[in-house]
Amino acid sequence: MNDVATALVTGGDVLVDTLIEHGVDTTFTVSGESFLAVLEALRRARNQIRLITTRHEGGGAFAAEAYGKLSGQPAALFVSRGPGATNAAIGVHTAKQDSTPMLLFIGHVRSTSQGREAFQEIDQAAMFAPVAKAVLQPNNSEQIAAVTARAIALATAGRPGPVVVILPRDLTDGPVRDTTIPSFRPRARVAPDPTTLAEAAAMIQRAERPLIIAGEMVSFDDAHYALAKFAEAAGAAVMTAYRRQDCFPNDHPAYAGHLEINRLPYQRQALADADLMIAVGSRMDGITSEDGALPHAHQPLIQIYPDGDVLANCQPYLSILSDAKDACLNLAGRLRPGSTAWRDGLNEAHGQSIKPGAVNVHGAVDLARISASLHELAPAGTIILTDGGSFARWVHRYHSFTAPRTQAGPASGAMGYGVPGAIGARLAVPGLPAIAFVGDGGFMMTGQELVTAVEQNIDLVVVVCDNGVHGSILEGQRQRFGPDHAYGTELTSPDFAALARAYGCAAWTVERTADFDTALRGALAHSGPALIHLLTDDRDIAPFDRGPDAV
Repeated sequence: MNDVATALVTGGDVLVDTLIEHGVDTTFTVSGESFLAVLEALRRARNQIRLITTRHEGGGAFAAEAYGKLSGQPAALFVSRGPGATNAAIGVHTAKQDSTPMLLFIGHVRSTSQGREAFQEIDQAAMFAPVAKAVLQPNNSEQIAAVTARAIALATAGRPGPVVVILPRDLTDGPVRDTTIPSFRPRARVAPDPTTLAEAAAMIQRAERPLIIAGEMVSFDDAHYALAKFAEAAGAAVMTAYRRQDCFPNDHPAYAGHLEINRLPYQRQALADADLMIAVGSRMDGITSEDGALPHAHQPLIQIYPDGDVLANCQPYLSILSDAKDACLNLAGRLRPGSTAWRDGLNEAHGQSIKPGAVNVHGAVDLARISASLHELAPAGTIILTDGGSFARWVHRYHSFTAPRTQAGPASGAMGYGVPGAIGARLAVPGLPAIAFVGDGGFMMTGQELVTAVEQNIDLVVVVCDNGVHGSILEGQRQRFGPDHAYGTELTSPDFAALARAYGCAAWTVERTADFDTALRGALAHSGPALIHLLTDDRDIAPFDRGPDAV
């Protein structure tokens, strides 16, 4: 019987063959008995497609999200029904809000058992429909290849996002007679309308204080050079959307800073003074747009985006349905250079704002100085990841991102992203180091994925910013109720350096700013994963005068 079973081509076989044919080379999993045929197909194809076993489905989902964000191509995550699927949901939500291509395959109950509340059964389609780009399910084994190919195409089409595929066990176990794999078709480009471009160029040419907001589609479309050409031709200042600082070189004379949760005074003034806003590849997410407060009533908005639903949702003054690169290059060719005085002033203000020392630090560790020195200590092109948490704002403010695709972090603010995200980053861009900054709270959610990095011998550096509290929530309690009203926000954590060593990592503990450089150099030189336990003060929540109002 085993020989006969081995000779059969199963739904799992054609699924894996389709992934390979369509360029998917990396998969993650927490294995489950509901997709054994897929695991066997992956084993046989292990020289063509790699499988990384994570310790939690949420970790696998975060790793897959970071891989897709930095490579522009989806990775696949395989999980089992019910508990496995619900654990993975946090990464699906993250990928949706970040416009990241990702594939989630869920091994489900047999098709004959669906709808009967079988063991671990949930309604996967109803659960994932609000947070995924699409939810698909083949009706029989013969449809698996076509559904898989469609899922891959959908994940990168228009606005990228996560696609969920539900796989009843009897379908992946079942035989497939027609083993033809659908041909790969590259993502269709979305080209701008010339008439709309002409109208946009006229508006930009008339503007005296144009402000570009650069977002996620700039990176996905590799439009960094095109955006720079457009900004230079328009004489515009450029601010990057939330957690999208690598969309535009931070050392460019047009750069005016990052739209963090907290806005610096010069940024608030610029956002009020701009007489034209141009959102390039940004969906104008809640933090970037201040929950829809931007643009202000007196500011027309031109929005360039390859998805009509996003444009309809934002309702800009002028919509340009287009990929970022094509629109930017076309607009740059239509513009005559004008005055850059306004943008130059903003760039100077930005330069002053990123100098450490402006914010009073209470503890012995100054995250401003540490963040500012990263570009001197780390190799060029190092990928910097920031987990959800207020400590990330120090990195966002003081570290300069000068190369494309060197930043990853959850726009959704999901905690636990950092460690598995660093694994995904190193697999997506194996030639570049990755340094993940994570809080003590976030590390305790997914820090066990360091074992995955040890097992796979993946070089990465994790910096645990340990202040013993859920910082942004604590600060909100202090501001609203008083300094003595902390409740539910104080944490007792282990010795993170000792824990890392127990996992098999190298580790350092840093209690003073001056000791960080030595620790980071040692961590970067180490072969394998390394951790730096950074002890910070809970009074140094964020590098802004006003307290944080969101995570």
